[in-house]
Formats: sequence, structure tokens, C-alpha cells
Amino acid sequence: MEYHDKQEIAGAKFKILSVISLTHCLNDATQALLVPSFPLLMRQFSLSFTELGLLAATYQITASMLQPLVGLWTDKRPMPRLLPIGMFFTLFGLLTISAAPHYLWLITGASVLGMGSSIFHPESARVARKASGGRFGMAQSMFQVGGNAGQACGPLLIAAIVMPRGQYSLSWLAVLPLTAMALLLWIRKNETGLQNVANKSAASFSPMSRRMIFRVFAVLVVLVFSREFYIASVNNYLIFYLTHKFGISVEAAQIRLFLFMFALASGTLLGGPLSDLIGRRYIIGFSILGSAPFALIIPFLDLAWATVAFIVTGFVLSSAFSSIVVFAQELVPGHVGTVAGLFFGLSFGMGGIGAGILGKTADIYGIEAVFNICSFLPLLGFLAVLLPSDRRIQKSGADTAGE
Repeated sequence: MEYHDKQEIAGAKFKILSVISLTHCLNDATQALLVPSFPLLMRQFSLSFTELGLLAATYQITASMLQPLVGLWTDKRPMPRLLPIGMFFTLFGLLTISAAPHYLWLITGASVLGMGSSIFHPESARVARKASGGRFGMAQSMFQVGGNAGQACGPLLIAAIVMPRGQYSLSWLAVLPLTAMALLLWIRKNETGLQNVANKSAASFSPMSRRMIFRVFAVLVVLVFSREFYIASVNNYLIFYLTHKFGISVEAAQIRLFLFMFALASGTLLGGPLSDLIGRRYIIGFSILGSAPFALIIPFLDLAWATVAFIVTGFVLSSAFSSIVVFAQELVPGHVGTVAGLFFGLSFGMGGIGAGILGKTADIYGIEAVFNICSFLPLLGFLAVLLPSDRRIQKSGADTAGE
């Protein structure tokens, strides 16, 4: 009987993990509609690269501001009801952009869209860890790959639905957040009965000194910076880079953006389980530094080989993020939502800052300069050697628990 009870609980947890990953996919697919629509919005509103960069920065900064606060709040008082509320903001932001008559309304819609993301991610990451069954790397990867898969769908949806019909057709895609809201209401009903392994399994102590934690977090922030600035250059400006340098159509460039995003999702799916097996520090270092050779040669390649290099770079680079989040959560046990909110917030915030800076760079020096500069960012992955080993963190935690 006890064996069957354990099987039933494990099955319920996996179902919730699968559904929260699916809602992450739907949320990020909605969020990912903004950037691929830039060429359309640029023509319709006569925008410069700087204005596009400001639009992207507005979205990504608002998508980051509330995340650590939401995470801190839900660590003390889990609130699954925040999830459908966040999705409502996402829905409202999308509809605002679809009906925007001028640039100021685009900015407003982008900020509301970002607020929805800011509310959704910390609490949903807590739910995913809660349903992990102790396999935290696997759960974080499964959750994250849902988001990456959604982001990969954004360019395809824009190419297939919005580009032929215009800005108003963005409203047709409101079916994505509406479906996610229904799934989140189901999660709210079913996840409260599960044991909270996310925080219950974590002691209230930190396994390392505050000074060491600060140093490790500083290294992780730099690694997130290198990753997110590079991804921001591709997400926001790959379409313009390919159409300018190789003369291909916007639709053909969006297909290549989809391939890059699909590679991000594939690498994320692999990174978490591998980090459970061989250690998170190794995956973090290999992921960021290992993508450097491919990123560095992209400016010198023709279209076919550049496409291949972008795909490989995305695949290798993406496996780091879930490992970074879980690595940080193990450094400060009992603060699952806060850490998730902090690093998701950093991811969006740095991506937003990168979008703004790179947009200005493109206006001044040209779009190719953006990729020439960003190709050096993955070299910062060598800083992973400064991270403590997984074994050291676990040993410190055990020693502190014994005291």
C-alpha cells in the first residue's frame, strides 16, 4: 500500500511539473511575440533601432523588476493564485500592443506584458521545484525548456499569422494566455496537497559564509550577463543582421531565429539532468565558455555555416541557466522563490539593458558591429573556475547541519 501511495504521489507531482512547464511554454510564447514583430512595427510606426531597443528594454526591465520581490513574498507565503493574475497581465499587454495606435501605446503594452512575466516566473519556478521529487536540476530544466520552446514558437507564429495580416492579428494569439490561465487554475486546485519539498527539504541555514556567498553570486551574475547579452543580440537583432548581410527575406530570417530558439530549448533540456549527474559547476563552465569558439567565427561565415554556428552556439550556451539557478538555490537553502526571481529577473533585466545598448550601437556603427562585439561575450565563461565545487557546497551544508 505504501509503495502504491508513493507511486501515486510521484505521478501527481510529475503531472503538475508537466502542466507548469506547459504553462511556461504558453506564457513565453506570448511574451516572445513582441520581438519578432519588430520589423512590422518598425515599418508601421517608422521606428529607429534606438526606439526598438527602448521598446525591448522597457519590456525586459519591467519583466525583471518585480521578480525578486515576488519570490521573497512567496517563499514566506506561497501564493499559487498569483499565477493566473500574472497571466492576465500578459493577456492585457498583448491586446494593448495589438491595438496600439502609436509608439507610446506600444511602450505601455510592452511594460504590462513584462509585468505579467515578472509575476509569473518566481511562483511558477517554486511550483516546479516543489514537484521535482528531489531531482532539482531535471525539474528546473523541464520547466525552463517549456519557456524556451515557447520562445522558439514566437517567430513562427509571427511569420505565419501576424506578418501577412498586420498588427491587429496579434489579438488572435490571445488564445495562448487564455489557455494558460485555465491550466494555472487547475494547478492552483491540485498543487496545494503536495509536500513542499522545495523549502521543507532545505534547512534555514546557508552552507557557506556570507562573504563567500556574495563572491559566488557576483561570479554567477557576470556569467548571466555574458549569456543574456549574447542572447539579447540574437533575439532582438538576428533578423536585421541576416536581412542586411545576406539579403534574405524577413520570413526566412525568422525561420533561422526559430532554429536558434529551438536550439536553446534543446540545450536547456539536456543541461539540468546532466548537472544532477556530473555537477552544476562543470555544466555552467562548459556551457558558456564552450560556446565561445562558435560565436567568434560567426561574423566570418556565409549564410549556411552562420546558421549552423548560431544553432550550435544556442544549444551549448543554453544549458547553463537551469544549472545556475539550482546552484544558487543550494547556496541559500530555503529561498527558492527569491533566488529564482533574482536570476530570472537578472536574465530579463540584463537582456533589456543589452537590447537598449545594442540598438544604439546598431544605429551608430551598423548592425554587423553588434554581432562582432557580442561574439566575445562567451569568453567570460572562464570565470566558472572561481565557483566552488558541488561537493564543497554539499559538504559545507552537511557540516553546518551537524552543528
